[in-house]
Amino acid sequence: MQESGEMYLETILVLSKRKNFVRAVDVAEEMGLTKASVSRAMGKLRDAACIVVDPTGHIAFTEKGREIAERIYERHRILTQVLIRLGVDEETAAEDACKIEHDLSERSFDAIKKHIEQYS
Repeated sequence: MQESGEMYLETILVLSKRKNFVRAVDVAEEMGLTKASVSRAMGKLRDAACIVVDPTGHIAFTEKGREIAERIYERHRILTQVLIRLGVDEETAAEDACKIEHDLSERSFDAIKKHIEQYS
C-alpha cells in the first residue's frame, strides 16, 4: 500500500479512538484536505478492501484495513517515543515519526521496538 493510503487509514483509526463514528468529512478536516480528495482516497481504500462505508457515510475498517492502520499507528507511537527520548520536542518528534514510519523496514522497526521495550 502506498504511503498516502496508510496515512488515511491511520487518520481513520485515530479519529475512531476519539469519536463514535468517522465520516470522510472528519478525515478531510483532520488532514487539512478537500472533501473531494478524501472522497477519491476513500474509493481507493474501498476498492482495496480496507474500509467499508455504510449508507450514512460512516467508515468502518475491514480486517485488512484495521491491521494496516494498527501497524502504522504503532510505528508512529513508538518512533515518536524514541525521538522524544533522544531530546526532540514532541511536535517535531511526531512530525518526523510520520515521515519515517512508512519507509522503515520491518526488521529495523522490530529492533527499535525491542530496544524500547527492554529499556522501558
